[in-house]
Amino acid sequence: MRLGCGAFAAGCVAVEVLGVALFLRGFFPPPVRSSSQPAPPAAPEPSAGASSSGTKLLPPLFGKVVVMLIDGLRDDFVFGSKGVKFMPYTTYLVEEGASHSFVAEAKPPTVTMPRIKALVTGSLPGFVDVVRNLNSPALLEDNVVTRATAAGKRVIFYGDETWVKLFPKHFVEYDGTTSFFVSDYTEVDDNVTRHLDKVLKRGDWDVLILHYLGLDHIGHISGPSSPLIGRKLSEMDSILMRIHTSLQSEEREALSPSLLVLCGDHGMSESGGHGAASLEEVSTALLLTSSAFSRKPGEVRPPERVQQTDLAATLAVGLGLPIPQHSVGRFLFPVMQGRAMREQLRFLHLNAVQLSRLLQASNPVYEREPGFEQFKMSERLHGNWVRLYLENNNSEVLLNLGAKVRRQYLGALKSLSRAVSSQVAQYDIYSMVLGTVVVLEVLALLLLSIPQALGAAAELEVPLSPVCSLLFYLAFLLLWAMHVVVCTSAERSRYLCSLTWPMAGGVLALVSALLCGVLSALTRTCVDGKLLRRNPTPSSWRWSELDFLTLAGTAGHVLSLGASSFIEEEHQTWYFLVSTLCLALCHESYRACFLGEDGEPRHCSSPASALQDRSVSCDVLELDQACQSPSSLDGLGGREKYMALASPWLVLGCCRLLRSLNQTGVQWAHRPDLGHWLTSSEHQAELSILSALSLLAIFALVQSRCSPLSKGALALGLLGVYCYRTATGHLLFPWQQDSKDLSRGIIEARFVYVFVLGILFTGIKQVLKSQVLTADVQAKTVGLWDVHSALVLLAALLFRPHNLPVLLCSLLTQTLMARFLWRPLGHGAAEVTIMHYWFGQAFFYFQGNSNNIATVDISAGFVGLNTYMEVPAMFLTAFATYAGPVLWASHLVNFLSWEPSSDLALGRACFCYALLSSIPVSAYIVLVTALRYHLFIWSVFSPKLLYEGMHLLVTAALCLCFTAVGRSSTKADTGRIARC
Repeated sequence: MRLGCGAFAAGCVAVEVLGVALFLRGFFPPPVRSSSQPAPPAAPEPSAGASSSGTKLLPPLFGKVVVMLIDGLRDDFVFGSKGVKFMPYTTYLVEEGASHSFVAEAKPPTVTMPRIKALVTGSLPGFVDVVRNLNSPALLEDNVVTRATAAGKRVIFYGDETWVKLFPKHFVEYDGTTSFFVSDYTEVDDNVTRHLDKVLKRGDWDVLILHYLGLDHIGHISGPSSPLIGRKLSEMDSILMRIHTSLQSEEREALSPSLLVLCGDHGMSESGGHGAASLEEVSTALLLTSSAFSRKPGEVRPPERVQQTDLAATLAVGLGLPIPQHSVGRFLFPVMQGRAMREQLRFLHLNAVQLSRLLQASNPVYEREPGFEQFKMSERLHGNWVRLYLENNNSEVLLNLGAKVRRQYLGALKSLSRAVSSQVAQYDIYSMVLGTVVVLEVLALLLLSIPQALGAAAELEVPLSPVCSLLFYLAFLLLWAMHVVVCTSAERSRYLCSLTWPMAGGVLALVSALLCGVLSALTRTCVDGKLLRRNPTPSSWRWSELDFLTLAGTAGHVLSLGASSFIEEEHQTWYFLVSTLCLALCHESYRACFLGEDGEPRHCSSPASALQDRSVSCDVLELDQACQSPSSLDGLGGREKYMALASPWLVLGCCRLLRSLNQTGVQWAHRPDLGHWLTSSEHQAELSILSALSLLAIFALVQSRCSPLSKGALALGLLGVYCYRTATGHLLFPWQQDSKDLSRGIIEARFVYVFVLGILFTGIKQVLKSQVLTADVQAKTVGLWDVHSALVLLAALLFRPHNLPVLLCSLLTQTLMARFLWRPLGHGAAEVTIMHYWFGQAFFYFQGNSNNIATVDISAGFVGLNTYMEVPAMFLTAFATYAGPVLWASHLVNFLSWEPSSDLALGRACFCYALLSSIPVSAYIVLVTALRYHLFIWSVFSPKLLYEGMHLLVTAALCLCFTAVGRSSTKADTGRIARC
């Protein structure tokens, strides 16, 4: 069976997406811990030679607990200069009040749902929770909230609805607000505060949880330097004062003191996002306030650095509950410093027993761990202390021994916590191996198909011979036997083993079929190579400098993925590659202008009429031999020739300018850049002028090939983009003096969406008309350009105002390259596709993106929305993130659609895109598997793995578009080739 190279590549990428999904399912296994198991009985108090009465949990330390969780509360917002300025009451509690302050370190991913799980369970959630954060399932793992409910405590919650999803039947009263509508930073907090006075006056609750979202939303919109941050911190400070004073007044009548916890779930990067492991994102404020705490006058306690998971154990013991079974945290010892020595040792012993049980369950050689040995030593000393205590020995020996036991316990807890934290990564190796095999088989198929895919026919022979069928059955039987052995002997549950037999058989059949295809293609390649050696034929193929550059650049990029520093600074790799590509194109254009075919100098002049005499049908790069133009600039007039010589330098200048616009990565992300300068409130007028000029230039570059109707819609749409940004306060009209009476820009954004959809509808109608009714190439190309202009308009709406120059430079680079370099120099479809791919990757980073999840602009997903809608928000966020690669792929479709054999050109482009995406994905999966126990596996390698998987999904969608447009071109190409 023969297939076009485009359809073959699209199918390969679709299969590769399945392989990557299977690998990710094994690399990020969801937690299977359940809270349905009863908590083990409390360990008895150690004693030596005498029976001890401490066989039960001690009574709770606090009568009521209020947890005030402020989303995105970075530590310096409370303990730094912002806290002193905007949170005076909180600063008073930190410096002089009865409180204990900490800097709680959150582990990546620093997004809301995993951090809530860490706060209530004390465990380290899996990295896959960064995806599950979009729609949180019910929490089955043992946690403080579930234990409190089971113990009969009344829990009330107001705030982020993620809590309601995690604990659907745990709260006696709740009011959830959506956390994803980041455009709202006022009502989302007012909906929490409006319940506050009523609840504080009542006494029918034990635990009150308040989750405020406004601070995090402001960070996503305008960053941590926004003046809105100060106002929001002042609002939170006043709320904290109301809660604290109310609890103090009630404590006069209550028997037990109350506890007020102020904490954050994660921090905030300098760009306002979060999700990764930078210091600003993992450092959160934690303040515990209670009348039970004592402080000497004038005593200054700098915030101690602890783990965020330590709060779960502290809350559990404070409420008189068992510590969650899978907690890796330590009890915050300052909370119980005022208690009697026996109670202190008892609390420490319960925590140590819980961690030792967790270590025994996760590590077969737990007895060799230093922490376990230290725990046993502490337990023996604790028993001796209890014996002396029961003998009513109040001597100094008892006091010194108690202090020694306490130090031993604290050291053991630290070692045990570190040991159990290192055992949390439990990979599903079976799924990872099968997923890797699928991805590598697809890559091998693509590599072996290069000669046929890039040949004259651009078709491939898919073997369906009896020999291949016999090999398929043998491979399938072997894999099935292996599957049975693995599933019957594995100690842990495997994802593939949990599937039904038909589904598991389908996966194994796919692996077997791919193996047959690879062996068949390899055999055909070997046979063709022997025939070629027996009957050598002269070949016109020659390796150019550009070919060597693309090969070396691709190989160098793949090799760089093995180092964490290169992944963090991957943008530098792409900046270097596109800059080198510009220099190579400059060299090629100068050589084509000043040197003849024999390499001798020649006079660089040609009639200007040569360009005018070329017909519209052949005024492009021709890929077939009938219409191929010479690789020179002779067809250009004098003015166009000078532009051709200057174009690489202009593009190089644009790239250098864009590098200074957005600092990204890790090493230099903290340094000021043009983006920070433009977005500051002092330079709003400069940003407005730059944005207006950028929108005018974008219209000038895009409108020339649009249909008349689309030109008008594009002009009005770009005007709507500017109006939207003025409505949200980012830009100013000339007559606007201040930013009062700002709206959310809902009407203006929807106004732009109408024009985007209208232009899309017009373009798609033109393409379908040229395919179904007439073989009109002009209508098809105009329709495709209309679709491209609609994507440009959508990107202009979603981009931050200071990023509009990125969009402008992208369009300018496309125009210069297409008009003055790719067409006159006669580059083939493969070379043009590789260059589009490289520039698409570079502009992904020019936007300010990185391999850090915190750089994802979530606010783009809520442009024009007045409530949270999951599907539109996810689509808009994904498009805004990958706008660079998508727009360059869209331009590639338009560029190649002008070819007389555009179906072949687009098929080759699809094949090259699939190959270029498959090589780094395959290599990176192998590298991640080998480095799965690396120190930076969760902070560096795992986010990059998610980005690679998402990029492959985008590539699959682009390949389908390439194939669809290529098939629609076949009918129109017949008449056009004859005219050419």
